[in-house]
Amino acid sequence: MGGPGDPPEGTPEGSPPGGEDEYRSVVFDESFVRAARLQEYSAQERMGDHAPAVRRRPPMRRGLSRQALILVLLIAIAFGTAIYMGVRNPYTSPAARQPVEPLRMTVIPLAPEGKVPGAADAEYLYEHSPAAQYRFGAEGIPLPASRRTAHFSDSQVVAALTTAKDYIVRSSLYPEVLTGREIRSVRVLLDTDQLDQFDQSFAHPAADGRHAPTGWLVRFDPAEVVLADGKIRVQGSLQAAETDSATLEVTADHTFVYALRAASGGSGGSGGEVSLFTVRRELHFRFDREDLRLHTAQLVVSYVQAGPLSCAEDSVGRLHPLLAGETARAGGPAGTDPYATGSATALCGSLATSAQPKV
Repeated sequence: MGGPGDPPEGTPEGSPPGGEDEYRSVVFDESFVRAARLQEYSAQERMGDHAPAVRRRPPMRRGLSRQALILVLLIAIAFGTAIYMGVRNPYTSPAARQPVEPLRMTVIPLAPEGKVPGAADAEYLYEHSPAAQYRFGAEGIPLPASRRTAHFSDSQVVAALTTAKDYIVRSSLYPEVLTGREIRSVRVLLDTDQLDQFDQSFAHPAADGRHAPTGWLVRFDPAEVVLADGKIRVQGSLQAAETDSATLEVTADHTFVYALRAASGGSGGSGGEVSLFTVRRELHFRFDREDLRLHTAQLVVSYVQAGPLSCAEDSVGRLHPLLAGETARAGGPAGTDPYATGSATALCGSLATSAQPKV
């Protein structure tokens, strides 16, 4: 009887026994078949006697492709451009700032020609003075129409004008500054390179054109005078201009009119009447990009005319106004020594009668 794989009639005659074992060495498993590469010969290969059984694949190309080379080139160009623009950066770094000039100041007292006019009511004096149409306080310091310059944007020009106005308001209108109770609100608006000069002016006042507190701000002696009316009259103008590619300059010219009366217990004035005191301030501010960013200013020129004052009085540390009914003391300003280097010329003017109220 045959085995399970034999035909029913038995193994064919002439067949070697164990036929399956004879071909077992040439049977391929499934993984070998899947891994095999099939290659169909071309007509020319089929005609050749010694054509290779399998055609070789072309060798892989070594190195970067064209797209990769283009990408590397673009990155190199962008990197080089960034370095070039960094070297050519038009904005000045803080380390390369121009040196800040010290403030140059001139304070000129204006002496009245006769008695200082006065009245019981401040409003009456204002109505009969050249300040009748002046605005009140900060309203008298409007910002002008601004436009960009060659190297500064419109917002930067506005920032310079705003900082200049803030300085003028704080140094001329703040009651606590006028009475000498504080100076910090003015100090914080100055460029840091001017703070030493500012501090020295108040620690050691001097009539040298560099260290007079009244060149930085308006200041009275509270033991002598008080404000009779908080509505200080103001009129003037602001102008901004570009001086070079790194600097903006703002020029301010304003006239302030204060209604004053003698302080309680003071010896000045006539029966507590009110008088007017006028201060004209011409200020020149300078701004670089660091100042614009920090909301600070460089005050480089301060030209002040104030009266009625007595030329013989010291107007360096504080202003000492002449009140209603008073006249200027005899004598001129302190003498000027032409041999002393670095000293400022002592100046004094005469207050025109037309500048006084008509009472």
